[in-house]
Amino acid sequence: MVLTKSYQRYQPAGVFGVIASPNANILSYRDQSNVIVAPALEDVYIWDIRLGRKLAVYHGDQNAEVTALANSSNWVHIAVGYNDGTIKLWNTNDGSSKVTLSGHKSAITVLKYDTTNTRLVSGSKDSNVILWDVVNETGLFRLKGHKDAITQCCFLRNANVLITSSKDSMLKFWDLDTQHCYHTLLGHRSEVWDFVLLRNQTRLISGCSDSQLRVWDLVYNKHDQTKMQHEGNQESKKDEETVNGAVACQYKGSLMRQSKERLITILSDEAVLGCLAADAQLEIFRIRNDQEIKAHVKRRMKRIAKKSKDNAESSEVTLLQPTLEDEYYRIYAIRCDAKIRFVKLIYEAVDNSLKVLLLLNNNSLEIQQINYGVKAIQCKVTNNLHALGHRTVIRSVAFSGDGRYVASGASESVKIWNSSSHQSIRTLPSGYVLSMFFAPGDRQIIVGTRSGEIQIFDIASGLMLETVQAHSKNVWSMCLNPDKRGFVSGGADQNVQFWEFELISDEKFSSSSKRLSITLIRTLQMSEDVLAVKYSPDQRLLGVALLDCTVKIFYSDTLKFFLSLYGHKLPVLSMDISSDSTLIATASSDKNVKLWGLDFGDCHKSIFAHDDRYNIFIPRTHLFFTASKDQTIKYWDGDKFEYITAMKGHHGEIWSIAVSPNGNFLVSSSHDRSLRMWERSDQLVFVEEERELERETMFEESTYNESSDKVIPGETSTEVAMASKTTIETVKSAERIIEAIDIYEEELRERENSPNQNGPFNQILKALGDIKAETYVLNTLKKIKSSELEEALLVLPFGKVLKFVKLTNDWIKNDQELELVCRCLIFLLKVNHPQLVANKALMSTLDHLKDITVKKISSQRDLLGFNLAGLQHIKREMESNDITFFVDSDKKLREIKKRRKVKRYIPQFRS
Repeated sequence: MVLTKSYQRYQPAGVFGVIASPNANILSYRDQSNVIVAPALEDVYIWDIRLGRKLAVYHGDQNAEVTALANSSNWVHIAVGYNDGTIKLWNTNDGSSKVTLSGHKSAITVLKYDTTNTRLVSGSKDSNVILWDVVNETGLFRLKGHKDAITQCCFLRNANVLITSSKDSMLKFWDLDTQHCYHTLLGHRSEVWDFVLLRNQTRLISGCSDSQLRVWDLVYNKHDQTKMQHEGNQESKKDEETVNGAVACQYKGSLMRQSKERLITILSDEAVLGCLAADAQLEIFRIRNDQEIKAHVKRRMKRIAKKSKDNAESSEVTLLQPTLEDEYYRIYAIRCDAKIRFVKLIYEAVDNSLKVLLLLNNNSLEIQQINYGVKAIQCKVTNNLHALGHRTVIRSVAFSGDGRYVASGASESVKIWNSSSHQSIRTLPSGYVLSMFFAPGDRQIIVGTRSGEIQIFDIASGLMLETVQAHSKNVWSMCLNPDKRGFVSGGADQNVQFWEFELISDEKFSSSSKRLSITLIRTLQMSEDVLAVKYSPDQRLLGVALLDCTVKIFYSDTLKFFLSLYGHKLPVLSMDISSDSTLIATASSDKNVKLWGLDFGDCHKSIFAHDDRYNIFIPRTHLFFTASKDQTIKYWDGDKFEYITAMKGHHGEIWSIAVSPNGNFLVSSSHDRSLRMWERSDQLVFVEEERELERETMFEESTYNESSDKVIPGETSTEVAMASKTTIETVKSAERIIEAIDIYEEELRERENSPNQNGPFNQILKALGDIKAETYVLNTLKKIKSSELEEALLVLPFGKVLKFVKLTNDWIKNDQELELVCRCLIFLLKVNHPQLVANKALMSTLDHLKDITVKKISSQRDLLGFNLAGLQHIKREMESNDITFFVDSDKKLREIKKRRKVKRYIPQFRS
């Protein structure tokens, strides 16, 4: 009997170093502007930027990154869109997410709630717009008019109309009652990146790739037809057409932005308008109200009259009409050190100031305040959040000797982290870090930089102890001697240098103790650039990876040449030697990992592993990890040359990995500026099971993520379709319904054969408390998510549909889950209408359903109406007796008037 070898699984143990990722928008509660909801890769962080701490964390799926955020007006829910097309609704009170909406095939680009918080609209890169019912947790319908990614969506308050914009240069108006696009604005010459509604949603401003902001007036039509002037070429050509819809548009003019780059977003808050361009310039426009516009026009008329007072004909100045420049005027432009990705504006009417919340693409958040009530407009940074992460890509990571700390190095600094709490302990400003390690004792850290310097930092004081110009070019690699008396460094200047630690007296550092320093003892000249160096654990051999795609092995004591490992087609970027000094693994840019024996230099195995590049052994084993630009870490067995499993989680290229001295932890750094900790668990991994799971996952993705649209009977419109999509979950739900119907049919047969037996025959029904088979099918139906119900019913074979329709007759007759059953019945009748009508055996059942369904629904409606009338009567009785729920309403009202703003619901963010 062959025993299958098992391995211990490394599981995710935390993500740290991320403040905010730049691929989604940010949210902020108006009365708590210091509280920011920010995307953090697959998670959502609620930051108190003033205190610099997290209020809550909403953990998402590791494989999906957050791409869009939206909050309900009462801040009870936060909708989060991901790049796999799913949407999760998070409850801010308890931090739970019980609703997942699946309908899009690609990343979500925009999410918006309506004013009642009962509907949610989502736009995606798949060019579709889906309307969701938040209460029923299901999709209403899909709108398919656009031909490119959706950039913005917005509900109108005074009409049941949805406005959408897309990269296809179109801006569409949808009548949600008829589910039809009744008008398309064609006045844009390039992609419509964003639009905003102003003046109580009577003014629309859209932005494209050019420098113009196009302004439109929205005319709400009380009749069926409205004349609309449409600007076709934005210059002189005007077409008039009749629009059958609730809202019509009239072109007003255009505003010019200062930036020449394309627009990223437009946003507004009461009296201000912000325009963010691709050159990271945020232009702020002031919006004058009607009184201010009249005053400004009068001043302009006075200036014109003063200039023309010598001209007799122009002594009487005609009344000027207000222009867009009179209404909108530019007051300030904000530029930051890093590119601005998203903005949130909060206008403070009390002190006539503006708070600007900025999400920067360097993993930081900022709040700036603009005071424009004074003559000289002032802008200052009031709060920022940048100390808890790196500004640039993390190029190197290292564990301390005892595994308690992790060091990460980027282009601007080195950060020391607690490996258990993931908190930043120290930030050390440095050069561009390429390699580093902890010195013996873990009190200092040695850093190799791109400029060729080796820097020594004292962790306790945060001071740089010494800087040595070790190489003339990049210090690509450093390795601590196994005896911990020194280290070796390799650089792009073709030198391998050997260093020794020493303690020296330094009055600048301390007058009572010595500090650590290094001394160069010897140099090994190579013929090519040195990319990696590594000692064998017994310190007998030294491996040197060169730019000529070879790895040279030297005796470490005499530096005598021993072996040359050649076979890679591209340079080796990383290598590691096993703890018993018998095996060396080399990883190259040619996507291969090669395992070599250190006794004769023979290649044991060449493995096609990744797109690139890094590898490291687990101490005291022949197991090793590889990491690459493909965003995965792979786990390998060096003895059996087997791929064990993949560890996914990063959303960018992986630049460095490190294993703790005891092998229990692995830390990895990525281009997404995150550090991820992986912990060895007691859960066992079997290679055969992992391969089977991977094959199932690939099959599911190829089956359910096809780009071709399915044909649904009864759906004839090319503009509107079902909101849901087929997934593995919907197929599993359909299988559960089919299994339940099979049990019902089996139970019917057993009853016919043994009519005198009491209780169910099936063991499942007995285990559930001797329930009826009809009840079991209904319970199975109730367990299916509301958003997956239609897709699950769509998969049912027609034979099961016939049985299901007969079951609905019994459920409706017994008043069991009337709303759910009617929803299923109507959908099945719509989809299978021709077949059901042609089935003679079902005619009596359908006739009975027609009568009893109307009767039961009317009875239910009457009951709801009666209860509603009773509640309204109780309310009127309480109001007439001066009974209210708010005993301190008078006191609160005085406080509200004193502060001159409305007190709103404050969410209690919880994880």
